[in-house]
Amino acid sequence: MKKYLEIAKITATHGIRGEVRCQYYCDAPEVLCEFDTLYLDKGSREVHIERAYPHKNIVVMKIEGVNTVEDAQKHVGKLLYLDREDAELPEETYFIQDIIGLVVKDAETGEIYGKVAEIYQNGAADVYSIKKDDGTELMFPCVGEVVKKIDVEGGEILITPLNGLFEVE
Repeated sequence: MKKYLEIAKITATHGIRGEVRCQYYCDAPEVLCEFDTLYLDKGSREVHIERAYPHKNIVVMKIEGVNTVEDAQKHVGKLLYLDREDAELPEETYFIQDIIGLVVKDAETGEIYGKVAEIYQNGAADVYSIKKDDGTELMFPCVGEVVKKIDVEGGEILITPLNGLFEVE
C-alpha cells in the first residue's frame, strides 16, 4: 500500500493573495479541509496549509509561503498527497486507491471474476467496475447484499452476485 495518496489536484488560482482552487478526490470537500499538512511531488515535499474551505464544487486553499497569484500559478496542475498515517478512516472504509486492482471472487464458489479497474461514485452506492482477463467489463454495486468481504491486505473482494447481475444477453 502506498504511503502517500492523491487527495486533490490544484486546478487554478483564486484571487490575488496566493490561494488555489483544488479539485478534491475524497468523499466530501470537508475531508480535504481537515489536513494541516499535505505533500507535493508524490510525497517528497511537505506543504503546510494555512486555511482551506469548500467553495461551490471545489476547495479553496492557502498554502504557506504562497502569497501572490504568480506564486500560486506555479502550483496549477500539481497533485496534492496526504500521508496515509494522517488519515483516520472509519471501520469498513477504504481508500479507493487500495481497492483498485483487488481480485474479485465469488464468495461461495471461489470463481475469479477479474480485478477492480475503476470505482464510480454515483450517489447511494459506489459501483465497482471489474476487468476480466478477456477484457470484458463487469459492474456491481458496493452494497451489503453483494459485497461479503473486502480484504485489502489479502488482495481480494468476496462477492455474492445478485441473480442476473453478470448475465450478458
